[in-house]
Amino acid sequence: MDHFLEEVVVKKNRGLDEIAYYISFVIMILFAFLAMFNISMVLQTFAMGQPYWFGLVIGLVEAGIAVALFLFRDRLRTEYEYTFTNGALDFAQVYNNKKRKSLGSLNVKNVEAFGKVSSSSFQRYVSMPGMKQSRWFLNRGAELYYFFFQKDGNKRIIVLEPSAEMVNNIKLYLPFGAAQD
Repeated sequence: MDHFLEEVVVKKNRGLDEIAYYISFVIMILFAFLAMFNISMVLQTFAMGQPYWFGLVIGLVEAGIAVALFLFRDRLRTEYEYTFTNGALDFAQVYNNKKRKSLGSLNVKNVEAFGKVSSSSFQRYVSMPGMKQSRWFLNRGAELYYFFFQKDGNKRIIVLEPSAEMVNNIKLYLPFGAAQD
């Protein structure tokens, strides 16, 4: 029998993020129009033989701001996706339900320690020298769990917010002594 579970972690209090998303959309449109206006004014003055370089610089900066907002505003609607299949965990970051970025995979049998972030064992592992951390969660008040493992001699901790059902499935595949309570 296969153990399969897929979870999507969304931010619980998204009101401020939604407001920022729509404000960034309005600002993006505003800066795009301002850039087009300034660049067209520069082209008109250039045609008359009086180049206006300051207007060109301002127009390009406004266009750059509009492009940056276009490229990065989807990050205000970030979700994490955890997929568990028979001891293998896949992690992904989803932007605005459109763009999916794979964060990696983890075989649970390679984990040296797994437990709650609120436990003293987490503090022991996180304070090790040379530790690399990946924080793939959205809600700070949620019950967070960590994985500690070593890959190619590098120490690594992944912090995430799985459901109780996923924690139970993970514990089925952990090596002996890896579960820290």
